[in-house]
Amino acid sequence: MLSGSQKPKKPALMLTTMTIEAMNALSEGTLMKQLGIIFTEIGPDYLCGTMPVDQRTKQPAGLLHGGASAALAETLGSMGSMSIVDLNKQAIVGIEINANHIRSMKEGIAYGKATLVMRSRKLHVWEIKISNEAGNLVCLSRLTIMVLDKGH
Repeated sequence: MLSGSQKPKKPALMLTTMTIEAMNALSEGTLMKQLGIIFTEIGPDYLCGTMPVDQRTKQPAGLLHGGASAALAETLGSMGSMSIVDLNKQAIVGIEINANHIRSMKEGIAYGKATLVMRSRKLHVWEIKISNEAGNLVCLSRLTIMVLDKGH
């Protein structure tokens, strides 16, 4: 338990050489491309991206599909993890995701920001906040990634 004067330890800085352009290029021919997900910004412990709310990402009732929100969340966290491991020696796999759908969207752009909460040799935990164009929270998600060593 933290006392009032203690601050939680911040995760180690992301040390990536991957560019936004390289991340977006990896989306070709994937679900991310089909859903219109675009990576937009990378920072010391976060990755941002957008996804349109249109016919590709809506449910029959005309609202943003919860599965599309989960896909955006997992995409951001997974790419964040890919950018901080040595992909020649390691692979990443999502092992758990949850998504709390807080507010509906009928149109516009969904903005996602994945923030690295915990990083160890074998696990990464990401918190992903998805907001609408007004900045209102639409979905709050958590993703756990396992880092696997490749058996060369």
